[in-house]
Parts: sequence; C-alpha cells; structure tokens
Amino acid sequence: MSKLAVLAAGGTGGHMFPAQSLAEELLRRGWRVALATDKRGLSYSGGFPEQVERRALKAATPARGGLLAKIAAPLALLSGTLEALAWFREDRPDAVVGFGGYPAAPATAAAIRMKIPRIIHEQNAVLGRANKLFVRRVDLLACGIGKPVNTPEGVETVLVGNPIRDSALSRADTPYQQITDAPINLLAFGGSQGAKALSDAVPKALALLPEETRKRLNVTLQVRDEGLAEAQSVFSNVGIAAEAAAFFDDMPQRIADAHLVIARAGASTCAELTALGRPSILIPLPSATGDHQTANARSLEQQGGAILLPQSEMTPQGLADILAELFAEPHRLTAMAEKAKMLGKPAAASDLADLVEKYAIRN
Repeated sequence: MSKLAVLAAGGTGGHMFPAQSLAEELLRRGWRVALATDKRGLSYSGGFPEQVERRALKAATPARGGLLAKIAAPLALLSGTLEALAWFREDRPDAVVGFGGYPAAPATAAAIRMKIPRIIHEQNAVLGRANKLFVRRVDLLACGIGKPVNTPEGVETVLVGNPIRDSALSRADTPYQQITDAPINLLAFGGSQGAKALSDAVPKALALLPEETRKRLNVTLQVRDEGLAEAQSVFSNVGIAAEAAAFFDDMPQRIADAHLVIARAGASTCAELTALGRPSILIPLPSATGDHQTANARSLEQQGGAILLPQSEMTPQGLADILAELFAEPHRLTAMAEKAKMLGKPAAASDLADLVEKYAIRN
C-alpha cells in the first residue's frame, strides 16, 4: 500500500493553501494523503484534490470566547486527539505534517503519542499558538519566511518557503510588464478578515488621483457584499474602470496580470507575490496573532519588494500619495517586482515533500 501522509491544518486559507500545495505534490509522488481539520476547516478544503481523504476532528481554541468556552476547549482537543489516535491505529500514517491552527492540534498530538514522524510548517515570521505549543516535540520545523522570531532554542529548522497552489505555480514564469501608455492593472484584496478596511480605503484613494491617471486604471477589488454598491458608486462617479466582487476564483491569474497589488500580508499572499514577482503595498492585519503580518511585510520591504503601510496610516490621501508616486515611476515598480521575485520560493512544495519523504523513512 502507498505511504500515507496526514496533513493537519486549521480552518483558514493561510493554513489550508500550503497544505493543499503539499497534498498536490505528494499525490504526484504516489502518496496517499489525508487532511485532518475540524468542521469549520472542511469548508476551506474545496480546493484540495478529490483523492485527498478529509477527516473532521473535534477541536477548539482556548484563545477566544468566554470562560465556559475556555474550559470546554481543552476537552474538545482531548476528544479530537482520541479520535485521531483511533484513526491512526487503524491506518498508521508514515508522516504527519502540521500547518498550524488549533484544528491541527489533535492529529499532531496523536502523532507525538504514537511516535509517528512529524513536521510542523510555520508560514509566518512568528510561530502561531498551536505550532508554538508543539514545536519542541516534533522532528523538524519547516519555515516559510525565515526562522520565526519566537522559535525556542534547540529546535531544528529548515527554510523551505511557503508552498503555493498549482494554479499560482503555473504562472510563476509570467514576466512582469512595466507600465507604459497601456492601462495600469491594479489589484486590491484583503481576504476574509481584511477585505473591509481595504475596500473602504482603496476606492476613496483612487478617486483622489489625477484624472489622467484614473482614466488609465483597470482595477480589481475584492469587497464584501455589503460594501459592493458603495465601491461601485465611487468608481463610477470618478470614471475608473473596475471589477469589484466578494470573491475571485482566478486570483493567481489576476496577480500575474497586475502592475501593482494592494493586499494584507498573510503568508500565502506573500508567497504568491514573491513567486510571481509582483510589487505590492502590504497593509498588515492589526489583529493578526503576534502581529505576524507586520513581520511578514517587513521582510519583503527590507528586501525592496514591497511597501509596508500600517493600517493606522492608511488614509485615502496617504494611500493616494503613495500610488501617485509609484505610477509616476514605472521603473521603481519594475525594480520592486525583480526584488520580490528574488525572494520567491516556487519549489517550496517540492522541497517540503522531500523532507516528508526523508523523515517518513524512519517510520
């Protein structure tokens, strides 16, 4: 029977996208792959190949909710761990890879208990709560953006980068097109937690640009349904060609087509921006655990591939000033694209799969 890898991931795109990428790579290598998450996490698993088995294990986070929720969370995690132990005794994995989030905890804990080879992948520049909980008890910490600043001493780490989806990887060789007299393609998105702040500020900022610039813009904006009408009204009133929607299923292609991207600084976003080599203005999500998005964005800014703009400073006029300056200096955007591309790790999924196979041999 083929080797089995269990990928354990929490219920957000930031955890699921790299898990999906590794699943696609391991399937190509002839592995069986299963996803361990919770009920909420299953709703984010639609992009996984159909060959991937999906298991919902009980889980909860003690970091949110009232007193009763905090008391109930450890019981839910214990119950999920028992479910994982029963599963693994029936079909023992050759490796378990955790991608963070409390829904990943039961499978990781069961792997520790059964001495199954186990790897944690941390997407961000700061260890998340769940990964921090287990990092001393796994065989290896695979890092997405350098060694996390809060990594304990003595933990073995390897920098592999953040695996990106096949749909993004297939566009990694698309050359960046410097702005000329043609339309300026601007993409702005914020993900499920961050779309409102960006979709409120971006249309107002674009409306402040000179008319000759507005006429050249071709804007794609991710906006929640409740803000769609207002954004479209702003664009219409100032003559900006724009497509606004709550979701785009071809985001990698839109990133590839963009001259400039305005986005949050989640790990998967940064990975795709660097793999494709696209300049960006990154607005970290203020509520991100450990302020990890600021650390992510700073790593790109320090290398010249992005501009870090704190949300507290993201006024329409402030954003408009930055945009006007960049659009007036196309060569600067091209240089940012080149520097972003130098930071990309398009082989991250393959490199992570190599590590899984290496450690699975010990099983």
